[in-house]
Amino acid sequence: MPSRLPTGIIVAAGLMLGLAGGAAAHTPIAACYEVGDGIVLCEGGYSDGGSAAGTPMLVRDSEGETVIEGEINDLGEFEFEKPDDFGDVLFDGGDGHQIVIPASEIY
Repeated sequence: MPSRLPTGIIVAAGLMLGLAGGAAAHTPIAACYEVGDGIVLCEGGYSDGGSAAGTPMLVRDSEGETVIEGEINDLGEFEFEKPDDFGDVLFDGGDGHQIVIPASEIY
């Protein structure tokens, strides 16, 4: 199992993307990892270094129905127990700020 990237690396990469994209860049960044015992940890933030705390996170089944709802915490994390029928995770920062992470890309 690949090791989890530290949040600092994700934020640093986002900052570099933000600098390359100009002052108007505010791109969402999110990634999810299995951390053991059926638990999935997602990390999220914005390319300009902005916090994603409070951003809704939806865990959906293979039909697109929401099975778990939560939000990014103050540490930029959202953790959940992987459901049996796991389709994807939606980072829902609003229009233009959404990321869908398919279950097949979480390991």
